[in-house]
Amino acid sequence: MRGSNHLIGVVNFLTFLLSIPILGGGIWLSTQANSSVCMRFLQWPLIVIGASLMVVSLAGFAGSCYRNTFLMYLYLWAMFFVIAALIGFVIFAFAVTDKGSGRPVMNRAYLEYYLEDYSGWLEKKVSDNGYWLKIAYCIRDSKVCSKIAREVNGVPETSDMFYRRKLSPIESGCCKPPTDCGYVYVNETYWSAGGGLVGANSDCTKWNNDQRVLCYICDSCRAGVLASLKHSWRKVSIINIVVLILLVIFYVVAYAALRNNKRMDNDEGYGETRMTKSHPSALHF
Repeated sequence: MRGSNHLIGVVNFLTFLLSIPILGGGIWLSTQANSSVCMRFLQWPLIVIGASLMVVSLAGFAGSCYRNTFLMYLYLWAMFFVIAALIGFVIFAFAVTDKGSGRPVMNRAYLEYYLEDYSGWLEKKVSDNGYWLKIAYCIRDSKVCSKIAREVNGVPETSDMFYRRKLSPIESGCCKPPTDCGYVYVNETYWSAGGGLVGANSDCTKWNNDQRVLCYICDSCRAGVLASLKHSWRKVSIINIVVLILLVIFYVVAYAALRNNKRMDNDEGYGETRMTKSHPSALHF
């Protein structure tokens, strides 16, 4: 029995360790959101799941150390719901980031992003004007676009150098006009109409060289946000799948060890009962 309790204790300790990357993933998403995407609600499911798993594993560890059956059953039920929530989050994350990706552009190293390439719950959330204004202000205040400028040997980069850069989705979608608009490069965030607009893209008239406006109200900026979210969520989801597999294994081991404890308790109780019946005098000293 002592070996079973030790096994449950080890499993709970490992579960506690696994809660750390889940919680860390949520905190990492919040860091990403603060610096680029500005959608802070996205990290909360992970933070809640990670914190819950941490508390549950501590309860299971205490239950195994003190042989508290109630705590162990509470641990198993709580673990079941944590695993179910984690499965739901992984499915949800892959479902809402299923569609959409950047499009390659001729003679450009960076990709272009179009809102029509995306669909589903996340796209509707980002496309909502009331919600988007908050995101746009957050992106502007995070100064993502002001950090895009580069110098080579003290001289601002040329258009050819800029075209060879691999921009992030936010930088490509929000900090410059779409390539098919025909704007002429002056610097990273200032573009001249030059020979006039050649594209039918509605974002062509939304672009503004005012550094407070740029392309923050463009559909390409919304698409860039979605692409950034997709990249971040997919990274976290892959980690969560690995954690989920380990959690299921630990859950099965803990359940088997608990049943073993219960069976041994019953065997001990049955043995004591038989001894009492066979030797009644054992009750008298």
